[in-house]
Amino acid sequence: MAYVCQKCGYRSVKWLGRCPSCGAWDSFEEISQEKETQKGSEPQSWLGEEPKPLPRVPSTPLARLPTGFPEVDRLLGGGLIPGAVILFGGEPGVGKSTLLLQIAASLSRDHGPVLYVSGEESAPQVKLRAERLGIGAERLYLFAEQSLPRIAAAVEEVSPLALIVDSLQTVIARADGGEVGGIQQVREAAAEFARLSKLRGMASFLVSHITKGGGFAGPKTVEHIVDVAIYLEGVRETDLRILRSVKNRFGSTHEVAVFRMGERGMEEVQNPSLFFLSRDRAPKPGAAIVPVLEGTRTMLVEVQALVSPTKYGPPQRRCAGLDYNRVLVLLAVIEKYLGVHIGMSDVYLAVAGGFEVREPALDLGIAASVLSSLYNRPLPPDTVVLGEIGLSGEIRPVRKAYERLKEVAKLGFGRAIVPEQAIENDVGLELVPVRDVIQAAEALGLSG
Repeated sequence: MAYVCQKCGYRSVKWLGRCPSCGAWDSFEEISQEKETQKGSEPQSWLGEEPKPLPRVPSTPLARLPTGFPEVDRLLGGGLIPGAVILFGGEPGVGKSTLLLQIAASLSRDHGPVLYVSGEESAPQVKLRAERLGIGAERLYLFAEQSLPRIAAAVEEVSPLALIVDSLQTVIARADGGEVGGIQQVREAAAEFARLSKLRGMASFLVSHITKGGGFAGPKTVEHIVDVAIYLEGVRETDLRILRSVKNRFGSTHEVAVFRMGERGMEEVQNPSLFFLSRDRAPKPGAAIVPVLEGTRTMLVEVQALVSPTKYGPPQRRCAGLDYNRVLVLLAVIEKYLGVHIGMSDVYLAVAGGFEVREPALDLGIAASVLSSLYNRPLPPDTVVLGEIGLSGEIRPVRKAYERLKEVAKLGFGRAIVPEQAIENDVGLELVPVRDVIQAAEALGLSG
């Protein structure tokens, strides 16, 4: 006999009140070694094929299906691949079910039957959401069920081209497999859905709960089983939603898709730059425009800073959407090499629109916005800044600067402060190359 923790899968030869691995209390359940041996003696084959030399393996082109959302297609690498298993996570209430229901309606309308399995809501509840979204697709099948064998039987009956399971943690793989949502149930359910998807050439979306730490709930094995893992993030108080890819066997993991939550569900933001920039573009202190790169897409974001003398207690350093430790380094660099005194001032930084940026190309924008707020001098409204700042104050080049500047020119900007590097000046901008933060401050009129 053996005892297995239903939270993390830790094994023990005796029952324990508290799991030494994950710290969960009363989570051990007894598992018969005889059952496990018997169960594992007849493994199921995925494809039933024999080993072949590599040259004899047939090359089949990947036929991608459009989901009806160009942003989602680009995130997935060009569309949905039959047989792909996609793990879909996000905070509660962020809009996972809404977006998947819209994708299911589009797939069923344009390509074939889709089976939407709900383990958290009844079929009338899902239909109520569908009516609110204006969805009435005939080939979209709703099935409120938690039993894995019954879901598999429904897949056999409907023969869908896509399966949506909302959510993976509600599926009961075996009656003796532990509590619902436990590690054993989730692992077996994910493996069975992956097997069904590969056998039938059926794309599957597996909705996953999120832990307090922000990761996918359940065993790490699930993330290895699936082909794609995407995460929908956003703030409930705003209508902005960002869909990110954290694993993709069929494309890049650096792409993002931007949505807005509207009355009719998720709406694609075709030009995110216009969404993140200020609507009036009037000159104002403490604001700098920076072209950032998310995957292959260039987006213009506005970095805002507020520098105010400290009156009570130690000076505050607060930032939203930025790397806090990186901000502290940049403040030290500009204080040392530009001779500014911000050690006794509160500094607040944010990326407008609730976007989160971590790339080094934002460094010069952070420094420019801080200096602009400190001296109360606005930057020219037609100017963007771009560059990474080193610890010795030098401005270092950034990747794909030419592509970024082409997008800047399309949006009507006329001037760019850029690192001193070879950039073809055929983008229709006035380029001002700078070598260090001193030259950058002089070019922006913020030299003190």
